[in-house]
Amino acid sequence: MAALLKELRFPVPWGQLAAKAWGPREGRPILCLHGWQDNANTFDRLIPLLPQENHYVALDFSGHGLSSHMPPGLRYQHLDYVTDVHRVVTAMGWKKFSIVGHSMGGVIGGLFASTFPKSVGQLILLDSYGFFPVVTDILRTHLEVAIIHYCRIETTNKPKVYTTEAALQRLLEANSALTPESGKLLVQRGTKAVPGGVTFSRDIRVTMNNATPLSLEQCLEIMKNIQASVQIVLAGDGLPMDLTRGAYSDIGQKLINGYKEVLKERCQVTMINGNHFVHLNEPEKVAEIIKGQLQENCHLHSHL
Repeated sequence: MAALLKELRFPVPWGQLAAKAWGPREGRPILCLHGWQDNANTFDRLIPLLPQENHYVALDFSGHGLSSHMPPGLRYQHLDYVTDVHRVVTAMGWKKFSIVGHSMGGVIGGLFASTFPKSVGQLILLDSYGFFPVVTDILRTHLEVAIIHYCRIETTNKPKVYTTEAALQRLLEANSALTPESGKLLVQRGTKAVPGGVTFSRDIRVTMNNATPLSLEQCLEIMKNIQASVQIVLAGDGLPMDLTRGAYSDIGQKLINGYKEVLKERCQVTMINGNHFVHLNEPEKVAEIIKGQLQENCHLHSHL
């Protein structure tokens, strides 16, 4: 089992970004990015199943887990999380690394790999397509809804206090794909003690969907910058199932087609049984795919 190296802290103008690290510092660097409203503990069961010689760093995005909340009056955008990644890898001195991203973390990984293509050797997407296009019908109301929501929570931002058990139950009610064991891991890092119990530590402002308002066409254009190999691992009862209805019904397939057109043999897509949190609920299903991808990439670079 990979030993937890230590908790990491990176200073930012409003506080700190938190992360946790496994494996030897001199090992191959792999950055792990969690999903929307989750935290670095989402990788606690997966990383011990991966090659032990690598150096894994799982980040808490701003406003999540143990990372500081952004200053009052600001909102969180996907590009802010891309900036979080840039700050952290710069602080660690990483010139080239791999990204493992779940859900929103995969989207941030895709945006980062497109923005800094020379920095990312591999992009492994766990139930994520690496981009989240905002379709035209939704874009028409996206900004209005976002502004109204932010103004509302700014005046009602009083965290609710729970017992630890009640906090877990609340999380499970909001995320039916989580098992109780998986939920406990997220609650451990996602709550903080206060008088009378615990509150969720994530900033209430992150509960608003803050996807960068890019169209499908813009995402496909940005995708062309990616130089990394891309492994997409989709859960049969996860994101593909969620995107079979309404305006988003064919978005996933169009993104996959875009990857294959641009990256050709550098893009692989694997479907596995499980739900959106299969990497946490049943990590052994995901671990073998990631190990194979990491090993394949090592062989590729050893012959270059």
